[in-house]
Amino acid sequence: MASIEISRVSKTYTGQTRAVSDVDISIRDGEFIVLVGPSGCGKSTLLRMVAGLEDISEGTISINGRVVNTIDPADRDIAMVFQNYALYPHMTVYNNLAYGLKNRGTPKAEITARVQEAARMLEIEQYLERKPRALSGGQRQRVAMGRAIVRKPAAFLFDEPLSNLDAKLRVTMRGEIKRLQKRLGTTSLYVTHDQLEAMTLADRLVVLNAGRIEQIGTPLKVYHEPASTFVASFIGAPAMNLMDGHIEGGNLRIGDQTIDLGGVAEGLSGNVTIGIRAEDLKIETGSGAALRLEFDYAEELGALRLAHFTLAGRTVTAALSPDIPLTGTMMLTILPEKMHFFDAASGQRLSSCGACLAA
Repeated sequence: MASIEISRVSKTYTGQTRAVSDVDISIRDGEFIVLVGPSGCGKSTLLRMVAGLEDISEGTISINGRVVNTIDPADRDIAMVFQNYALYPHMTVYNNLAYGLKNRGTPKAEITARVQEAARMLEIEQYLERKPRALSGGQRQRVAMGRAIVRKPAAFLFDEPLSNLDAKLRVTMRGEIKRLQKRLGTTSLYVTHDQLEAMTLADRLVVLNAGRIEQIGTPLKVYHEPASTFVASFIGAPAMNLMDGHIEGGNLRIGDQTIDLGGVAEGLSGNVTIGIRAEDLKIETGSGAALRLEFDYAEELGALRLAHFTLAGRTVTAALSPDIPLTGTMMLTILPEKMHFFDAASGQRLSSCGACLAA
């Protein structure tokens, strides 16, 4: 078990390319933290610095109170699961699982016990005498996870471990990783660019953008109260609708339409960016603010329909019942307290809506 402290950590490559800037994260013992963000945001670089595979340009990383900046990866008491499995192709599954323990001089009887325990946990007992080439992608990933489990490390590090699997298998493996982590209680740091994967796995999310932290919080907190337009557009499927607006005298103007905010945005005025989640747009109900939208096209998802409209030159998506007929011009409503307000220039959140505070 371990806590991990990442304090003012930065990474600068040759040529002054700054991949990670002043990152601070406190990871509690047994916590599952997911680093999420687009390609090139610095999440894998940060993970590799924790693992000791990348040098730290500035700041400190501590595991269980011990600063590990200059400690070799093998001596950090962590185990890493890679995207490409990193299995030895000439070894059987058993020997892949046992290899690290043999190198550490673990007694043979203990190695056997640990390998058998991990194999039962991951349901790969029947594959112990096979070599990796005889396994499917999902089975190889289980072996890679088993190799980490047998070590009984203080922390697990996962570097996009599911990205090579097909969509259906990713869902299955997501559940297995979550169950395993809860069962073992091992502190875990997980990297992914898949926001759905991040939402379903994390105790807390760390959203990264261009090497900096945009927001840290529980999945629901980040979803319901995004700290910036970047987070709002990255977390959630579909992404939050973002539109240009202007607030004056308690009224909001979007394009040529004006709606009464009913005191929700008290103290705000001038140009803003408005955020609206797709599920918060409803067919006109007689309550809330009405918006006139032009229907464009729909995506049928079975239980619901994603209807895409145009409003003031922007595409707006609404999650609607498939029973609702879609026509050229439609009136949809939103309760003002479901709106999100961001600074038009910086993209930073201006206020918390009532519904967000209750989430």
